Amino acid sequence: MAAPVGPVSAAQAIGEYLQAPDDLVKVSAFRKKLEKEKASIDTRLKNGVKEQLQATRLGLKKFLSTRDNVQAIKDEMMTIEKECDDPSVRVATFDQISRVSLVHRNFESTEEMVNNLLDMAAQLDGLEHMLAADSREIVGPSPNLLIIHFQLNQLERFRNQTMHQAKKASPSSQATLTRWFERLNKVIAQFDEHIIQLAQNVLNLVRAGHSDVVVKMVKIAEVEGREDEKAVVMRFVKKAAKIDAALKFKSLQADARVLKHYRSKIIKAITQSIHDKMEDAYKRMEDDPVGFLGSLTWLYQDILRIESDVVPCFPPDYDIYSLYLKEYHKALNIIVKRIAAAKTEASVLLALYEWLKEYKANMKELNVSSDLLDPPLLDGNEQALIEDYVQLIIQKLDEWSANLMKTEVAEFIKRDEPPEIDSDGLYGTQGGVILFQMVNQQIDLATESGQGAILARVVGEINRVMRGIQDQWSKVVDTEFKKQMEKPDEVVGGLVEYCIALANDQIKSADFSEGLLSRLEPLVSAKYAVPISERLNDAIDGYLDVAKKCMQTLIDIIFNDLKPATKNLFQLPWYDGIMRQIVETMRDYMTDYQAYLNNSLLELMIGDLMDTFILTYLNALANAPKLRMPAAAERFKEDITEVFEFFITIAPTKEVEARFEVLESILAMLEASKDIAFLSFWSFAKVHGPNIAFVEGLMKSRGDFDRSAVSEIMDSIKRKVKDEGLTDPPEPTIMKKVNVQNAFSRFLRT
Repeated sequence: MAAPVGPVSAAQAIGEYLQAPDDLVKVSAFRKKLEKEKASIDTRLKNGVKEQLQATRLGLKKFLSTRDNVQAIKDEMMTIEKECDDPSVRVATFDQISRVSLVHRNFESTEEMVNNLLDMAAQLDGLEHMLAADSREIVGPSPNLLIIHFQLNQLERFRNQTMHQAKKASPSSQATLTRWFERLNKVIAQFDEHIIQLAQNVLNLVRAGHSDVVVKMVKIAEVEGREDEKAVVMRFVKKAAKIDAALKFKSLQADARVLKHYRSKIIKAITQSIHDKMEDAYKRMEDDPVGFLGSLTWLYQDILRIESDVVPCFPPDYDIYSLYLKEYHKALNIIVKRIAAAKTEASVLLALYEWLKEYKANMKELNVSSDLLDPPLLDGNEQALIEDYVQLIIQKLDEWSANLMKTEVAEFIKRDEPPEIDSDGLYGTQGGVILFQMVNQQIDLATESGQGAILARVVGEINRVMRGIQDQWSKVVDTEFKKQMEKPDEVVGGLVEYCIALANDQIKSADFSEGLLSRLEPLVSAKYAVPISERLNDAIDGYLDVAKKCMQTLIDIIFNDLKPATKNLFQLPWYDGIMRQIVETMRDYMTDYQAYLNNSLLELMIGDLMDTFILTYLNALANAPKLRMPAAAERFKEDITEVFEFFITIAPTKEVEARFEVLESILAMLEASKDIAFLSFWSFAKVHGPNIAFVEGLMKSRGDFDRSAVSEIMDSIKRKVKDEGLTDPPEPTIMKKVNVQNAFSRFLRT
């Protein structure tokens, strides 16, 4: 940006001409040039000043002359005013002339009044007939509209003048006149109502091809508007003028007009008709808000009709198009807010949200200015509809799931009837089916929104509800099992059957969840597919956990019945044989389980049952007193054989062999002599880890080993484990769960 140029000094100006030593020769010529320029400028300035002085002098003369003329006019006007104020000064007989003139006017006025009163009844008959004819078909041609208005206007003027003149009459005369004009007042009120009805049907009149009726109505409103303005001015003059001046305007006093305000009434009627039309349309479909929104195509048709046919019927200053658009928008906003506030169904809120977007697009296509749509529908908070939509889905889920669980838990606790048997012949409940019917309904609603964020959020809430139900079932199962353990005589039966039914229901629910996940993943982007997958997989895990709890409870019920027998394991009664009792008890229970439990769950349960039995057996062995050898080894072998034969009837032989391998290894250590005990241990340790505490306890429990033999065996074992660096396997085996007695207990036992 260039630096601003300031005033140039004399030295700078001279410097521009004297930039070299040779330029000094030009000083004389330069000075002469400047003197000539100065003389020329001085001459122009003098001439300019002279001309300005002459113009100023001439202006002052004209101003003084004008002032004199104004004063002269003022004096003349004062003279005229004086003569007007007191005409008697110039006319000696003015007072007599004035009285005679007044009497003459009164005679004429009285005669006219009487004639008009006599004719008024016949006129009103005709007016009433014409008004009734036009009113019968409000959306009709109204051929008498202007005639009625003209005649009523004349009669109204007559009434106003007559009532004003009668102000000084007696009260009885005034009452008589009032009765005479009652019928006229009634017809005027009927005509006013007719105008209002026409205003309420402007759009219908235009559609029926009677635009001329609308034009006539507007013309009448303009005429009455001008009369209203005159009346207002008259009242203002009478109020503002001096009393003596007001008395001269008798015609003003006579026009005691009642203000009609037709224009504002017409606008108000149009506004009311719009709101009534919208309200009527909604009431007809109040039970079907979605259908109402879908039927609003008439709104856009009205807008097109207004723009093409109604606007030409009104003067521009009415701005009738803006009036219609604003009022349609306001009326619609009232209905939309009512629909949103009702929150009857989530589908309604979603339909309303979609319709709002469609409404904006349609108005834009119709070139409707945004100023006419202010404030926007729902105050622009249509996104709150989505929040309400989600909250309504959540509310329904919470309500339905709470009611469902109330019923399901009550049936589970009471157990008045056996569980239902499904089409596969298995125990089951309707809880999972009913829950997923509700879930799928809400998922379908969320899917209809077309927004992955909404679907993901709803799935998250569904996960919350499912997790809550799962936690509730877990607590119920624990509570009912605890009751049965603590007070078996006071508890109703059927816990086994209901646990089976609940476990089956949980597997069905897990399958439903997997199906739901498969259906939803293709519908959303990866952004929302991940949280949806996480939530539904979490729910699936929860269902499996509850199913496992049910199966564990079933196993716990078995071993609760087996407590008297399992307490005797490796005790004195054990040598006489108690395994048959244990096996038969497990067989009885498993027969029922096999008949009514889901096959997948049954397979898992059999594996858990084997593990529970083996763990119970090993814990008893770990806590056993001195074992009588070799009888203990023989009994141990017989126990394994008997239980093995039972389990291979309900599970694959290879699976049973794999699980019973630990018992075989321990039996080998129990049967091994002192010299080969290490070899038996090593075979066991390579699979299950050293388990030094358990092995040492086992060696000490053998009645055929003294303390020195046990010490020798354990020293060699510990040395070998240390030398080989043998540790526990990467995947813990069942030996990890064995509860080995502490050193003090083992000391007491030896």
